[in-house]
Amino acid sequence: MQLKIMPKKKCLSAGRMLLILFLSQMISALEVPLDSKLLEDLVQPPTITQQSPKDYIIDPRENIVIQCEAKGKPPPSFSWTRNGTHFDIDKDPLVTMKPGSGTLTINIMTEGKAETYEGVYQCTARNERGAAISNNIIIRPSRSPLWTKEKLEPIILRNGHSLVLPCRPPIGLPPPIIFWMDNSFQRLPQSERVSQGLNGDLYFSNVLPEDTREDYICYARFNHTQTIQQKQPISVKVFSVDELNDTIAANLSDTEFYGAKSYRERPPTFLTPEGNASNKEELRGNVLSLECIAEGLPTPVIYWIKEDGTLPINRTFYRNFKKTLQIIQVSEADSGNYQCIAKNALGAIHHTISVTVKAAPYWIMAPQNLVLSPGEDGTLICRANGKPKPRISWLSNGVPVEIAPDDPSRKIDGDTIIFSNVQERSSAVYQCNASNEYGYLLANAFVNVLAEPPRILTSVNTLYQVIANRPALLDCAFFGSPLPTIEWFKGAKGSALREDIYVLHENGTLEIPVAQKDSTGTYTCVARNKLGMAKNEVRLEIKDPTRIIKHPEYAVVQRGNTVSFECKVKHDETLIPTVTWLKDSGELPNDGRFHVNQDHLVITDVNDDDGGTYTCVANTTLDIVSASAVLNVVAPTPTPAPTYDVPNAPFDLELTDQLDKTVQLSWTPGDDNNSPITKFIIEYEDAMHEAGLWHHQTEVSGTQTTAQLKLSPYVNYSFRVMAVNSLGRSLPSEPSEQYLTKAAEPDQNPSFVEGLGSEPDNLVITWKPLNGFESNGPGLQYKVSWRQKDGDDEWTSVVVANVSKYIVSGTPTFVPYLIKVQALNDAGFAPEPAVIMGHSGEDLPMVAPGNVQVNVVNSTLAEVHWDPVPLKSIRGHLQGYRIYYWKEQNTSQRNRRHIEKKILTFQGSKTHGMLPGLEPFSHYTLNVRVVNGKGEGPASPDRVFNTPEGVPSAPSSLKIVNPTLDSLTLEWDPPSHPNGILTEYTLKYQPINNTHELGPLVDLKIPANKTRWTLKNLNFSTRYKFYLHAQTSAGSGNQITEEAVTTVDEGKMAMASRQVDIATQGWFIGLMCAVALLILILLIVCFIRRNKGGKYPVKEKEDAHADPEIQPMKEDDGTFGEYSDAEDHKPLKKGSRTPSDRTVKKEDSDDSLVDYGEGVNGQFNEDGSFIGQYSGKKEKEPAEGNESSEAPSPVNAMNSFV
Repeated sequence: MQLKIMPKKKCLSAGRMLLILFLSQMISALEVPLDSKLLEDLVQPPTITQQSPKDYIIDPRENIVIQCEAKGKPPPSFSWTRNGTHFDIDKDPLVTMKPGSGTLTINIMTEGKAETYEGVYQCTARNERGAAISNNIIIRPSRSPLWTKEKLEPIILRNGHSLVLPCRPPIGLPPPIIFWMDNSFQRLPQSERVSQGLNGDLYFSNVLPEDTREDYICYARFNHTQTIQQKQPISVKVFSVDELNDTIAANLSDTEFYGAKSYRERPPTFLTPEGNASNKEELRGNVLSLECIAEGLPTPVIYWIKEDGTLPINRTFYRNFKKTLQIIQVSEADSGNYQCIAKNALGAIHHTISVTVKAAPYWIMAPQNLVLSPGEDGTLICRANGKPKPRISWLSNGVPVEIAPDDPSRKIDGDTIIFSNVQERSSAVYQCNASNEYGYLLANAFVNVLAEPPRILTSVNTLYQVIANRPALLDCAFFGSPLPTIEWFKGAKGSALREDIYVLHENGTLEIPVAQKDSTGTYTCVARNKLGMAKNEVRLEIKDPTRIIKHPEYAVVQRGNTVSFECKVKHDETLIPTVTWLKDSGELPNDGRFHVNQDHLVITDVNDDDGGTYTCVANTTLDIVSASAVLNVVAPTPTPAPTYDVPNAPFDLELTDQLDKTVQLSWTPGDDNNSPITKFIIEYEDAMHEAGLWHHQTEVSGTQTTAQLKLSPYVNYSFRVMAVNSLGRSLPSEPSEQYLTKAAEPDQNPSFVEGLGSEPDNLVITWKPLNGFESNGPGLQYKVSWRQKDGDDEWTSVVVANVSKYIVSGTPTFVPYLIKVQALNDAGFAPEPAVIMGHSGEDLPMVAPGNVQVNVVNSTLAEVHWDPVPLKSIRGHLQGYRIYYWKEQNTSQRNRRHIEKKILTFQGSKTHGMLPGLEPFSHYTLNVRVVNGKGEGPASPDRVFNTPEGVPSAPSSLKIVNPTLDSLTLEWDPPSHPNGILTEYTLKYQPINNTHELGPLVDLKIPANKTRWTLKNLNFSTRYKFYLHAQTSAGSGNQITEEAVTTVDEGKMAMASRQVDIATQGWFIGLMCAVALLILILLIVCFIRRNKGGKYPVKEKEDAHADPEIQPMKEDDGTFGEYSDAEDHKPLKKGSRTPSDRTVKKEDSDDSLVDYGEGVNGQFNEDGSFIGQYSGKKEKEPAEGNESSEAPSPVNAMNSFV
């Protein structure tokens, strides 16, 4: 059993606790804490912790090491069998066993042969509690035989023919990796026309003259022994028809010419596989590789389809220019007929491959260790699947249960062993073997029966100190068999602490959610089982929190002044605080101007660099607090600046003492313009490599007029000088004469050297090349060297041109390499370069994470655990683990939409993670994949889990129908997200009076199957407010509200019915029509008079009988002038009807008839009194933009009015 500390969890409800206890009995009835003293006393059956792989291929040049490690109490002894019989290691002087271990070392390096020790080995670890056994370990030495010698005749063929170059590598163990290269160890280029098959042969769909060469060489690399074998080179000569006829014409008659016509185009035919159909069998979890290679002219293109199905998107890959179809992590669902189609312009053919996927046994549920108390019950479950279905057999201490000693507490039922009323003699190690014709699985699981009185592992009188108002956790680590019960007491005579105030965790920890001053005291933990009792006391002290009672404040200070920040701290008297000052989250500058005393930070002679955020941090052993303030430094009051300027440019530059690597430059300074020159800046230009770009060379004191300059080889130098004073720098001088230095070997190597693979079988070496200035001479090249880091190979080197990349092909996948890149030119080599480490290309991970476990935390959160993937199977840089999870849909939902899968990635080597945002009361499925730089590995087997119920959402709708005098009927739709099984609805309602005050609240419970409810005996003509929410076992959901009114009293309704709507009476409608007609006639007359000019009758009426409330506007108030009889071409007077652009603006004129009909109520114009008398009020104000741009007319006026 894996020993582990019990996790801290809050106390669960009684129902969930019983369920968890039942499940834990089915799997592991008791967990043993990892306490060293406890583990020394407890007996435990053996457990195999490490063993060699089942199929163990060894290197015959090294000693054989067969691993077998196990743990147990007392420590187990080890024995071995070989080929089914006892292997007596004492009789073989070459075999030794590691002390305290079962690991064997067979010394074949001094004498002996690896072949002598071929066979099947099995390790047994045994102590007084039982015996555990290892897998059958098959030992075979690796083999890398030589190619058989053969005489290969040159191949001569005509342009356009197909060709197959056979490789036929020797049979090795493990099989070799095949690749084709030339005599220069360069990979032969491959394409849709030329490619290597899975069997290693090189296929040409059609040959071209450029395929002619004498060094087609097939190589076989045996990775286990790091050796490469080479086949004899094959010579291929491709002739055109004319060339071939000319060559053989001297020896053949006219009828023997090789083809009278050029080779014509032809439809595809398959080179491999043969025929129209073939079969393929593969094991579950492996990579299924299907291959079709065709010949034809033009070169055929290959397509793949699966009959009656689609290719799995995330697991399908095309290799070798789509001639190879690969499906990773193949499963039984991938069985079926696959069709490859070869097509060119002249036709198409197809080949059907019938794929059958078998499966070696794989675990559904491996048996888990059991730790039981005497008299308890338990089960061992061993479930596996495969194709064909594996057979399950049980062993006890390595012996088949059929012939093992009888145990009355044990009953075997197929894949389950049921234990009842176990005793200490029932302790044993059981082995489950699941096997079929493709392999087997073997798992050890022990049953350990312990009778132990309670023990408390927490130290006596442990002191806990906690800040007030924070949680306090008091530990009580315990062990016992049977599992003890835990109780906590406070004080000497206190009663057991209740869970309504405290939280009792499963691991014995007592949690006080909010510790107060009165929580201080002594607490006693008591553990009891039927074998005894143990107790332990701990002390708790509650401390006052640390507070900053005087915070530093924002300050603005002029340069050169002093600033002070204050920080007063109040703390618990028994704690000693430490006060630290920070600037911009870092330490204070190491400067004597900063002074820190008890409560203050003082900065003297402030400068611009002192600006920033200053933080006071006060911390004790239990808590930490901080406060910050900003310091803003400003300039002092400005003074008038002197009238100085930057220097004038230097002149008269001269080069003397010209040597290979030095030269002397002299110059004459320009005027300093009343500010002394402090320095001279010298720059250079490389006219050969970077013409027009100036670079910094050096700086010298302002008192110097010469400088000795260091030079680099192979540079065409020009120099210029600039003078600097307190005001800035001068303009550059005129350039000096040019000076070309001699070439030399490079004095530095390229930087940023890296080695990364872009494909699983290559290593891409990159670097930053030297620039022309750094090359030191012509003919810049690079010597690229590499070798495997963990091997004994010599460096492999190649010299390349002035590039920044080199690709090494044929490398093993993700292997560390040592790399160096050295510069050289025509003058020689640069110094020896530094060696850096890189890696060859990554490939997709091979193995899925195992032992995926899901722990549902609450209705929306789950925790996932998994075992890490072995580093060797990752085949790349571990990026992390990725969890795919999705909610399973019912049949109707599944037909409606696709299942939405969600992804969470956990960086690095984490082996657990949280899944947030789950939906309550849902069925979820997840799997885990490992991710490297290449991509994702295979998915782990799907794990399913269910989330518990949560509170529902609000009902989808609520409406009130059929209101009567004293009743209302409510109808609603259930919640769109019930999040569980609805138990009932709660309806609350209360009346609302005329002042919107709420009356008494009535509460009703309604069965969950109801969506309609009638409330009776309500008050008539009363408004009610309703609140409705649904409930599950997890609690109440959100509510939906609605308001409604009961109907009025019938007496009042009768009185209301007697009131007549005047707007529907005929006499009123006739009167309104007459008024409208009269207004229309008056408007027409008004406009006729306007067109004639002068005053019209309405205006005269207003002048004669002025309304005291509506006075005509005077000219100085913006009134409109009288209309004139002058000719139309004369300018309009102030107040004319339309401006020259024939538009009427709102602010310029209110005289539009549109405004009369649609204008704002109460707007009085020249004719406002008339409109006020007859048009009545408008019910609604018009929208903006209704001003008319047309000239006034009776028709427009009528339209506007209507």
